[in-house]
Amino acid sequence: MDRDSSGSSASASEESSEAGVAGGRGSCSSPSTRSLVDTAGNLSRTASDVSTTSFSGRCSSVDHHSGPFEPAAAMAKLIDRPSPASSAASLSRLSMKPRADVLDRRSTDDEMELVKERFSKLLLGEDMSGGGKGVCTAVAISNAITNLYATVFGSCHKLEPLPAGKKAMWRREMDCLLSVCDYIVEFYPSTQTLPDGTKVEVMATRPRSDIYINLPALEKLDAMLIDILDSFQKAEFWYADAGTRSFGSVTSSSSAMSSSFRRSVHRNEDKWWLPVPCVPETGITEKACKDLQKKRDCANQIHKAAVAINSGVLSDMEVPESFMAVLPKSGRASVGDSVYRVMLGADKFSPDFLLDTLDISSEHDALAMADRVEAAMYVWRRKASGSHGKLPWSKVKELAADDDDKNVTLASRAESLLLCLKHRFPGLSQTTLDTSKIQFNKDVGQAILESYSRVLESLAFNIVSWIDDVLFADKSIRKLSDNLKS
Repeated sequence: MDRDSSGSSASASEESSEAGVAGGRGSCSSPSTRSLVDTAGNLSRTASDVSTTSFSGRCSSVDHHSGPFEPAAAMAKLIDRPSPASSAASLSRLSMKPRADVLDRRSTDDEMELVKERFSKLLLGEDMSGGGKGVCTAVAISNAITNLYATVFGSCHKLEPLPAGKKAMWRREMDCLLSVCDYIVEFYPSTQTLPDGTKVEVMATRPRSDIYINLPALEKLDAMLIDILDSFQKAEFWYADAGTRSFGSVTSSSSAMSSSFRRSVHRNEDKWWLPVPCVPETGITEKACKDLQKKRDCANQIHKAAVAINSGVLSDMEVPESFMAVLPKSGRASVGDSVYRVMLGADKFSPDFLLDTLDISSEHDALAMADRVEAAMYVWRRKASGSHGKLPWSKVKELAADDDDKNVTLASRAESLLLCLKHRFPGLSQTTLDTSKIQFNKDVGQAILESYSRVLESLAFNIVSWIDDVLFADKSIRKLSDNLKS
């Protein structure tokens, strides 16, 4: 231990001597010299844990020099480093590493720890006890995508660019979760030519068809939604926090207008915590209004595409036995007598006309109706396919087309009614069957496609509603301005 300490002291003494020669001669007995040495000693202790004996050796080494001390030259030697090479050399002598290298290593370590955490949770099935009571991998990765979306976009309620940190987090973690799809393949027969020219039949692999088609489309929709948010870097509107009486206008006349305007624009009282969009007294310009409408149309098309992909993936999932076990005995009991008579008696069935006659005044009513129609649809499908075994529903419809089966007709009409209901209420929550499929699904590829399309559907719907709020605010303020003028 003494040997190491003496070696360290000698090294520190040599370094101090070199610094003294280059910066000027002086004595360590002067106050400025003590301050400088103490400062360097504190810095080195913080960075590399060098013992205090090293600095006593350094101070004694400097004491042997004589002549006037030049603090500016000494400080320039320690602080003003002429080149990166000399900077790295000085830091190396002090057993320190450049700050950029430390930050890079820390960033890499943090990302590695994040990957380890995600990988561990997927393997454990979210059961941190390790007792094997966790969910299956498909459900775990679906929950991971849903939770990531809530973390990144859960606090976003405005038309503004996504913060750089959240955007990087979304890209990095989604790339990690989606990388599983690179290893989900299907086999197909192919031929391979050997070196001697002989052709043999082999089984080759390729990406599974549903992932090959849908995953690139979802990634494109994802990038388009992020671009739409990034395009609101400079906007002609702004937001006021919920509960404020004015919109932050600088003039008293506009403050009065803002107070009245807020009462007219705040139309969603059930979401009172959301920020209120604000526009100038004269409204936004025609160019900005057209640009908003264009972005709204784009986000709306993205929403429709995400809904289509999500519906297709959910339809391909197996219906859980737990759902089929609790179905009612008849579809008529599920939908009710009035709906059943309209679905069965009409020669030309119109789902829109039927929905117009129903009393659906809230999203809760719409979801309850969707559950009843979906349950009745599977009751009629089960009855229609009773003599055909476990054939897909599309095959059953083809086989029963010539028989004029009543159950096939009712099941098809229930399907069209359910689709029309979802189109009329685009923000409708998942039905009981959808929730059951996601909960009991074992297919990892389907879980990724379903959860990815579902979160993109939610983001697109939010963007459309936010743009609608701004357009509504612009329309309201223009109408208010016209009334004040008249």
